[in-house]
Amino acid sequence: MQISADIIIIGGGAAGLMAAAGAGNILGAAGRVIVLEKMARPGRKIMITGKGRCNFTNVKPWNEFSGHIYPKPNFLKPSFYNLNPEKMIEFLEDYGMESTVERGDRAFPTSHLASDVVDALLRAAQQNGAEVLCNKEVKSIIHKEDSYSIKCADGCEYTSCKLIIATGGLSYPKTGSTGDGYQWAKDLGHSVKSLFPSLTAIVPKGYKNTTQEKGHIDRSTPLSEIGEALCGNQLKNVGLNIHIDGNLAVSEFGDLDFTDGGIEGPIGFKVSRKCVNSIINGSKVRAEIDLKPAVEIEDLTVRINTLWNEISKDKRNANKLYKDRFRILLTKVLPMSLIPAFIRTSPEIDHKTLPKALKAWKMEIVGYVGYERCVVTAGGVSLDELTAKTLESKLTPGLYFAGEVLDLDADTGGYNLQTAFSTGYLAGISAAKSLK
Repeated sequence: MQISADIIIIGGGAAGLMAAAGAGNILGAAGRVIVLEKMARPGRKIMITGKGRCNFTNVKPWNEFSGHIYPKPNFLKPSFYNLNPEKMIEFLEDYGMESTVERGDRAFPTSHLASDVVDALLRAAQQNGAEVLCNKEVKSIIHKEDSYSIKCADGCEYTSCKLIIATGGLSYPKTGSTGDGYQWAKDLGHSVKSLFPSLTAIVPKGYKNTTQEKGHIDRSTPLSEIGEALCGNQLKNVGLNIHIDGNLAVSEFGDLDFTDGGIEGPIGFKVSRKCVNSIINGSKVRAEIDLKPAVEIEDLTVRINTLWNEISKDKRNANKLYKDRFRILLTKVLPMSLIPAFIRTSPEIDHKTLPKALKAWKMEIVGYVGYERCVVTAGGVSLDELTAKTLESKLTPGLYFAGEVLDLDADTGGYNLQTAFSTGYLAGISAAKSLK
């Protein structure tokens, strides 16, 4: 069966649904827009965003927002100004979803239910006339002159003169993100920049019970004894410095979590892009955690020496071994749950070297969790081959790209979804306007 449309959108995620809403809004009853989604329902990845709470955007102005976009933030600028975070919040409100802005300028649905975001996006697409078809796995795309022929696994064939590829990346493949769009981009003449997982756990040496020395370490790999000791610790307001081949590459301050994957949390995720890319390229990566960032090392040394003297003079400790007195010292400067792992990872430490160790707790980073649990895919369709103002291909007329399939990724905090929304909407209205 062959079905014709004016615009076909492959992918019913954040970018695809926004493209459908934008295209349908421009065309109205004068055109036909079809979304082909291979999963049983659209927006599967949105449903798990923010542990189901869905931090869907960040309301920072462009001059601050752009600092969280990689590798070429200026490419996003036309999309951003066409649909900025405030407009996105208004857009979702128009389709029945109220929003709340919380700490860090992060916007959430007031209900804190990701399903409300998906429902609003689906309403937007359908009320603007788009048809959203699920269980439509695209198997091939053929471009001839000024038309596209898309064949699905169920035998249906769809044709259109405009095609928008919004298939997402490789992250969380169980949600349908299996990287199909990258191969189609190549088949249609585009180049794809190197792909790698970002916003993911980075794995210190000895954290997992594996003989693998470097690279992708599956999250399901069992923890080592050190990993077991570290897992579950949440560090608030600490510093994190990443050294690449001995040179300081990035410094962050904030919260850090040790999980069953490795080092995560806001600042763990933020440095993961640099760490993963460096490991892939064969560089040596070292993390240094500053557990006492508010105190200079000189003042910390004085404080620890004072505490040590008090412990040593305490008659109750007169017959205790050095290691037992040292453990008492550690209880005064570290959370109890962190002490066993801190000692294991710093075997030569004593009260004299403790200040330096607290200011620079060193861990060699040897691996990372891959696409099975990363938040976003870095790399993608080359931006040099697209027009930023429309997201149309410079190489293949009538072809547009939007969302995670692009060589655009961002920090955690609502930036990635806003990028998907903005690029999707611009691609949709651009394709529709080119028809009119």
